Amino acid sequence: MTWGCRWALESAGMAMLMFVGLGGAPGASSAWAQTQSPQGLSAIASVVQSAIDRGEVPGAVVLIVHRDTVVYRRAFGARSLRPEKNDLTVDAIFDLASLTKPIATATAVMLLVERGQLRLEDPVAKYWPAFAAQGKDKITIDHLLLHTSGLTADNPLADYQWGKAAALQRIAELKLEAPVGNRFRYSDVGFVVLGELVERQAKMPLERFVAENLFQPLKMTATGYLPDGERRSRCVPTTRIGDRWLIGEVHDPRARALGGVAGHAGLFGSADDLARFARMLLRQGELDGVRLLQADTVRRFLEPIAVPGGKRARGWDVDTAFSSPRGDRFAPGESFGHTGFTGTSLWIAPKHQCAWILLTSRVHPEGKGNATRLRRELANAVAQWLGVDERMPPSPP
Repeated sequence: MTWGCRWALESAGMAMLMFVGLGGAPGASSAWAQTQSPQGLSAIASVVQSAIDRGEVPGAVVLIVHRDTVVYRRAFGARSLRPEKNDLTVDAIFDLASLTKPIATATAVMLLVERGQLRLEDPVAKYWPAFAAQGKDKITIDHLLLHTSGLTADNPLADYQWGKAAALQRIAELKLEAPVGNRFRYSDVGFVVLGELVERQAKMPLERFVAENLFQPLKMTATGYLPDGERRSRCVPTTRIGDRWLIGEVHDPRARALGGVAGHAGLFGSADDLARFARMLLRQGELDGVRLLQADTVRRFLEPIAVPGGKRARGWDVDTAFSSPRGDRFAPGESFGHTGFTGTSLWIAPKHQCAWILLTSRVHPEGKGNATRLRRELANAVAQWLGVDERMPPSPP
């Protein structure tokens, strides 16, 4: 049964609940969570605090959506440790890192597919002829979305030092590392290419297209590339470059060399905004009376597809080595999500009408943190609260 069918069956059996008001001033997260969170989610505080105590993250914002309602929303620990220590608040804006891939780039691609401006089965070279060089003529948009193009994970940082036009020329000249479609290898390069395709077909910069066509309709007011003004003041720092802390400036060096806007990284956003995005997907493309994507487009966007060694969806992880945010209790292949290098993650379980968001800056202050264990333990806490344990029983001896 497809996820779309499951959603329809589940939705028919329940009335969708109204989205709770987030209430209170920014930073009032602890009181909100203590008074509004359902019993059983109290384990989350222990899970997050343990990660902070181990020095794996300086702080974290956790938000959980269940049945179209935010049921948990809380900030823990520090926004920054250096140059001075400041407390984290729930309205903080994080460098979302590779969450850029599904939330900005892949969603933009699917919107252009829906509008007839791209086709998933088309070769990339149809829209960018120079890309066909070195045997890349058979790479399709689907191959890029599924990371099965045969492209390298990352080309040398030196390829980006002369600006965007030169960097794209170097990418067009890349050789394949594997035959097209024969290998799954997570590739930032592939999503740089997708970002370029969006710009070519939309005939506008990527940051403007996603702002006008995705984030503004969804009222994701804190989300976008190149935060400035009030949004920049809410950004959580990552690492330091020389004497300058990166605050509202993308951590990924290739995205930074491309001016802060790229298909693979560069997006900033808040937990509240990611909750709106997750709700839109769980509602099959619609939120608050605004339809962002048609239901059939959402189905194509999220359908699990077998790739060598696992399953992916178009822009999303489903069941691979990157699936730590699913935890141990949710069945493989029945949920989807993504991670970001800075410590961010979003995971969505349509079967259970649930999504969980973890935003951290695990690269602060010295780039030595690790959010993998926290992602897994958060998912397990959510599963325990839902009463979910879909692990396969051990085989009889």
